[in-house]
Amino acid sequence: MKAVEFLNHSKKIEHIIKGFTLTRSLFVSSLLVGEKYTGKRVLIKTLFPNTISVDASKKEELLLALKNNNEIIIYNFEKLINFEDLSFENKRIIAIANPINNSIKIEKKFAFIYKMPNLEEREDLDKLIEFFQNQIEQELMVESSIELDKDNLDLSLNMKSLKASIYKQLMSKTLTAQEIEDILFEYLLKNIDGNNAYRDNLYLFEKPLIKAGLQTYKSQLKLSKVLGLNRNTLRKKIQEHELN
Repeated sequence: MKAVEFLNHSKKIEHIIKGFTLTRSLFVSSLLVGEKYTGKRVLIKTLFPNTISVDASKKEELLLALKNNNEIIIYNFEKLINFEDLSFENKRIIAIANPINNSIKIEKKFAFIYKMPNLEEREDLDKLIEFFQNQIEQELMVESSIELDKDNLDLSLNMKSLKASIYKQLMSKTLTAQEIEDILFEYLLKNIDGNNAYRDNLYLFEKPLIKAGLQTYKSQLKLSKVLGLNRNTLRKKIQEHELN
């Protein structure tokens, strides 16, 4: 699926696309601002695939590009110092920036300013999750789709953290017993030491076992029978691992 088709599920993104499309033939300056990893640069490169891109932090390259081109994409615009001194006259400038200060100077410099929504603001979040899940399941060669715990997906860094948390969930839900054993082996190989290593590392097995049992059986009495533990022993371990 192409990026622009994917992004078009959001009305807020559609508004941005419409704005850039209407001014495509005009020599005006436009700014797309938003949080990191919201897809700003991908969207702009989709709309302007043949336009030269310049990093604003490389001032000399930027000045040369402004001199030799009528249409330029400037990314990392928030890193540009004294941007008000640059001349955008008779040029089509498409700037991309993370959150930026000097709002008054920005408003004077750009004819159009668009705000890229973060993932929490997007009405098509479920479609984004579905898209990334399908993509990652193909990469991991998962044979059948897996139900994600959407309440525990990480949106703190937008698409970056979302993808990472989907990867982690899918990996954890598809690991075999042997793969889990191999992971524990690699961890313990690097961390085993001290005078009580058995007791110190027992929680790696014991805590997730009891936590999964509590979620499955909803009863300490039932779980104690399943685990073959005395009920008081189980209660003590629940307290020890702070699973109340």
